[in-house]
Amino acid sequence: MTKRQDSEMEENQNSDMTEKKMTAAESGLEQSGMELYSGMKPVEGEGGSLTEEERLKLLADPLLFWYDRNKRDLPWRKEPTPYHVWLSEIMLQQTRVEAVIPYYNRFLERLPDIPALAQVEEEELMKLWQGLGYYNRARNLKAAAEQAVMQYGGNLPADYAGLLKFPGIGSYTAGAIASIAFGIPRPAVDGNVLRVAARILASEEDIGQAKTKKKMEELFLTVMPQDRPGDFNQALMELGATVCIPNGTPHCEACPASGICLAYRKGKTDSIPCKAPKKPRRIEERTVLLIRWEDGYAIRKRPSTGLLANLYEFPNVEGTLNGEQLAQYLIEAGENSFSAEPLPPSRHIFTHVEWRMTAYYVTLRKKKGEQFRYYKKEDILENYAIPSAFSTYLEILKKR
Repeated sequence: MTKRQDSEMEENQNSDMTEKKMTAAESGLEQSGMELYSGMKPVEGEGGSLTEEERLKLLADPLLFWYDRNKRDLPWRKEPTPYHVWLSEIMLQQTRVEAVIPYYNRFLERLPDIPALAQVEEEELMKLWQGLGYYNRARNLKAAAEQAVMQYGGNLPADYAGLLKFPGIGSYTAGAIASIAFGIPRPAVDGNVLRVAARILASEEDIGQAKTKKKMEELFLTVMPQDRPGDFNQALMELGATVCIPNGTPHCEACPASGICLAYRKGKTDSIPCKAPKKPRRIEERTVLLIRWEDGYAIRKRPSTGLLANLYEFPNVEGTLNGEQLAQYLIEAGENSFSAEPLPPSRHIFTHVEWRMTAYYVTLRKKKGEQFRYYKKEDILENYAIPSAFSTYLEILKKR
């Protein structure tokens, strides 16, 4: 497991996109004013004679020219301090840019600097992070902030090797902070960059393997411009996110690298990059209970380790309970006076697990059991982090 992926943490459902063809408008090119770029003219014959390093060296000038004219207006680019770059890169892991922006702005409003992040209570931190998924990212942010306060007076070091010593910061995040915030020429190779590089080189190596990423990092370290390393890294990410897209047909007509891209020349953009298929997710059936007593609802804290550790949830049990089984469960919990109505089913996808949920809205006429604690709706919504796995039922709670 890499620091960039934590299989125990919650996966944002929106990241599980299906394959589809995308028009320029659907990808956001038209909305953002993205200019078409004719690209470089082919620099060699059909056989291809450039080395991988020579080919990537030709990329810098046209890529930066394209980026200067087409980069999206994103809040973390307006003031790329080390903290802002770090926070945005952690939030963007496994999460779409559009989803991150409001979280980023809200987070900075409450925690404007590293010392504030170091001091925040975990309950509030989890509430600020609610909905982003992969909650261990937030815990690592706080742990790293505490380390920065202790060792560097509340700052991040202008040192790539030093950044790697912080919790949750791997080679990609360290490269992004070093290059964008400090101007240090270090590559920042993520999935977008791997896809761009693999297509330019027509590489059929598995981009999911660590050795492939390591090779690409070494290649980009030798070719990146010394005067604009941060812009170069961001331009590669931008190209992968908006033009050399992962799902559907890439927009090669708008790509500044079309003149050197071997996958484009060979008609292999649909088969490159190569990545081993994921293992099938394990399916888990669960029954979720929205239990009301007077003006309160039952929630409970999950265990301190494992999936969704230390977050709050509505009571739920393994399996799919029918009405009779639900009644038996509540009786065993000490409740024998209640009514129940079925709620819409829901599902949620984690990295390796898929929850398929049946649910009931339970109203207690009398409360006898002590198994659950009850909280007012306003208190739950304002103060407790309920993960997006339960978002369907959180929305129902808001409307009741």
